[in-house]
Amino acid sequence: MDFDLQWLLLGLPVAFAVGWLASRFDMRQWRREQKDSPKAYYKGLNLLLNEQHDKAIDAFIEAVQQDPDTSDLHFALGNLFRRRGEYERAVRVHEHLLNRADLPKAERTRAQHALAQDFMKAGLFDRAEQAYRALHGTSFDTEARLALLNLHERSRDWRAAVDEARELERTGTASFAARTSHYWCELALEADAKQQSVVADEALRHAREAAPRAARPLVLAGQRAAARGEHAAALSAWNDLSAVQPDAFSLVARDYAASAIASGEAAAALGKLRAQHLRTPTMDLLQAIATLEPQPERQRERLLKHLRDQPTLSAAQALLAQSQGRTLTEPEADSLRDALGRAARPLQRYRCAACGFEAQHYFWQCPGCLNWDSYPPQRLEDMG
Repeated sequence: MDFDLQWLLLGLPVAFAVGWLASRFDMRQWRREQKDSPKAYYKGLNLLLNEQHDKAIDAFIEAVQQDPDTSDLHFALGNLFRRRGEYERAVRVHEHLLNRADLPKAERTRAQHALAQDFMKAGLFDRAEQAYRALHGTSFDTEARLALLNLHERSRDWRAAVDEARELERTGTASFAARTSHYWCELALEADAKQQSVVADEALRHAREAAPRAARPLVLAGQRAAARGEHAAALSAWNDLSAVQPDAFSLVARDYAASAIASGEAAAALGKLRAQHLRTPTMDLLQAIATLEPQPERQRERLLKHLRDQPTLSAAQALLAQSQGRTLTEPEADSLRDALGRAARPLQRYRCAACGFEAQHYFWQCPGCLNWDSYPPQRLEDMG
């Protein structure tokens, strides 16, 4: 049977008209969906800005239901759940995103990072570690490694922390030398607790290599040597500490004096401590000097001079203890009054109960937060 071209000519306009009507219907439906979805989204955003979190969540859920393929709405909803502490719901939202086969790679990485944050906030550290490790080599690599470093510190996994810090330094993120030194010191303490002295020595060597000018490895080296009865080695480590971190020497001043007496180096140590006290006058150094030179009159002279230079309550208390059973001299009494006056001054203030702003004078309206009647009528020292 021959094909009639007349039917073809009649069918073409009909097919065109049907296609045009279908496209118009789809376009109107798409526009309606796009019109409704932003309304719900902006409604949720407005509620969120007004701290109406429950209503904001309802609005975001409505927006997601209207447009389930929009990943930004899922992220907004998941982050809102996390902020409210609803970690299980946040996990479900972000896992739903990861299970979508059509999700672009960048959005999938973003969802993985959000999921890792959910686990971290929820205290599920094992799952958080796995989620962060899945981000290695992605655009969130640095953030993931920093989070893992924090996670290792919290779980006291110092070996893993050392490895993570090295990797961060390799990528040029920052220098983690000081933190790495602390990690090795923690490992040395763990080894000592297990009676693994050789392992502790090796860890301490790594700590000093990581940060040659760090104070803690030298403090720990001296303490370990003193505990073994190797007081000369302890003095050597603490002399190095005095050279590289003089302010930290006060931490071991009394131990230094004890090791000096044990090793017969009291005279040399006394000169060292005196010189150190001139540079950084502290009560710890003064007490160490008193260990090596215990004569009461000499102690009183040192305390009085220290009190004039450093009018602190600790020095005043020490001078009063030295003066039991005898009358204070006029210079001693003046120095005590000065020290007590300086120490009391921060307590002779009023503090706003709303924002904590402190002032010497009483205010009916706080200059900091502008609240009225927010100052208790008692000074800090009267409030116990």
